[in-house]
Amino acid sequence: MTARSPKDLSSIKGTQDILPKIVWKWQKAEETAKKIFELYGYKEIRTPVFEATELFEKGTGETSDIVIKEMYTFTDKAGRSLTLRPEYTPSVVRSIVENRLYLRPELMRYYFIGPMFRYDKPQKGRYRQFHQADIEVFGEKDPEVDAEIVEMARTLLSKLGIQDIDILVNSVGCQKCRPSYHKKLKQAAKTHREHLCEDCQRKINTNPLRIFDCKKDECRSAAAEFPKITEFLCPECKNHFDRFCELLDFYRIPYQVEPKLVRGLDYYTKTTFEVISSKLGAQDAILGGGRYDDMMKDFGGPDICGIGFAMGMERLVSVMPDKKDSEKFLYIVHMGEKSKKVALELAKYFRDNGVECVLEYKERKLRKQMSRADKLNAAWSLVVGEEEIKKKKYQLKDMKTGNQIEVTKQEALKRMTS
Repeated sequence: MTARSPKDLSSIKGTQDILPKIVWKWQKAEETAKKIFELYGYKEIRTPVFEATELFEKGTGETSDIVIKEMYTFTDKAGRSLTLRPEYTPSVVRSIVENRLYLRPELMRYYFIGPMFRYDKPQKGRYRQFHQADIEVFGEKDPEVDAEIVEMARTLLSKLGIQDIDILVNSVGCQKCRPSYHKKLKQAAKTHREHLCEDCQRKINTNPLRIFDCKKDECRSAAAEFPKITEFLCPECKNHFDRFCELLDFYRIPYQVEPKLVRGLDYYTKTTFEVISSKLGAQDAILGGGRYDDMMKDFGGPDICGIGFAMGMERLVSVMPDKKDSEKFLYIVHMGEKSKKVALELAKYFRDNGVECVLEYKERKLRKQMSRADKLNAAWSLVVGEEEIKKKKYQLKDMKTGNQIEVTKQEALKRMTS
């Protein structure tokens, strides 16, 4: 086998290593998200990282950019077409139908945090393997749920210290009112055809709603002249959207009605929304979602409505404050084999009692070990030498203040945990 150079073994384009220096942000975001979601009655669900390709074609929409251009699809040894999940909702719907979760008495409120895969052009905040936190609610059709979800998202972002956000909302109608809008939209798009990019010209006949997703300035300018979907809503969709907005006012949530907000997936009905940040540039959405009231029925399940959102973890982490919660751990300094053995016993004692403890085994002089404790930002150091072993009392140093006292292990524990 020919040896490969380090360059050949570098990470794949569109992926990234999440290194220990930054992973604390990810952990904080994930832990906070789980805590907030569960406060609102959501339970975690986990599904396979790959599914039958047809699942995403059916669930995401055959005319969506995800299906046409972005899916990681492969054929396995049995000749089946499989796809790494590009988004989560179809998998959750499939799981509910397959496991008949709709027959159980539990709430159908679920959350998930994990990786997704799309073959998209890598850029700031957008990767080919990326991560999302998703929430899904099924069987609750009232606009109160829509507003509660937006309120929950805003609460989560606030807990993570994320400010300077804007909340955009819209209604994309339903199967009753959308066809007439499609007809008018297609006519308007044809009128502005020469001002649209090649990709948007293709979308005129496949799905003109997708033109609103284009980030190119000329397409955005043309789309600004298109009719607004909010002017074509049937009475049911209009009443739902009006009530949704009233509830956002009730929560005192600032928002902006954005008629061009259709989201990038074909399954949405009625409510759509996005939370954007000015700190993110062109790819400014931190999270987005909406209703998909027909999806479960389309998957062969019962006629049960759904709503949810997906939050991009990479983008979320990038706008979180850099201030890290203070780390408090103990660094044990030892000299010689005898003190190393005692240090091992002490480390187990402190860890058993909930104190993070670092013990390095390489032989170093006292000064070198104290320097290591300082460089690692230890909160305390504990010196274990021959005299300390005899007296069963050790030198505990507060690394921030420099104060050092002689303590038993029990006294050391009390000081570190008080």
